[in-house]
Amino acid sequence: MRVYVSFDLEHDRDLHDRLLAQSSESAFTISSRSEAGDMTEAWAAGVRLHVTEADEVVVICGEHTDASRRVSAELKIAQEEHKPYVLLWGRREKMCKKPQSARSVDGMYGWTAGVLERQLADGLRRTKDREVSIKRKAQRAHPTP
Repeated sequence: MRVYVSFDLEHDRDLHDRLLAQSSESAFTISSRSEAGDMTEAWAAGVRLHVTEADEVVVICGEHTDASRRVSAELKIAQEEHKPYVLLWGRREKMCKKPQSARSVDGMYGWTAGVLERQLADGLRRTKDREVSIKRKAQRAHPTP
């Protein structure tokens, strides 16, 4: 499973490194991640490409994630592309915050290997169920002779 990782570059690089280390012992690989640079149309197009190439998006939430325009924009792109995503509580001992583009119903999950892998598996299953449902609706709308 390929994962795009969104995180606050200014405050949470260590959390990205922790997830990278975890990925070497898990069923997922990090295919791309947040990158520095001006948030231009070209930047957004690059993020969109990376997000669409990934199976899911992991958003690592830290103390300042709510103030990160970059993380909020990356999550918004994932939502627009209908990619499953999971919000991880990055620092156990701190008050972590969701990105501004997170939905009110989005939960933030405690970060353990088991929880992350379950959430990724659930997201993948929901995506496959949605794809099957869309195909069935299309077949009913346009039955083959």
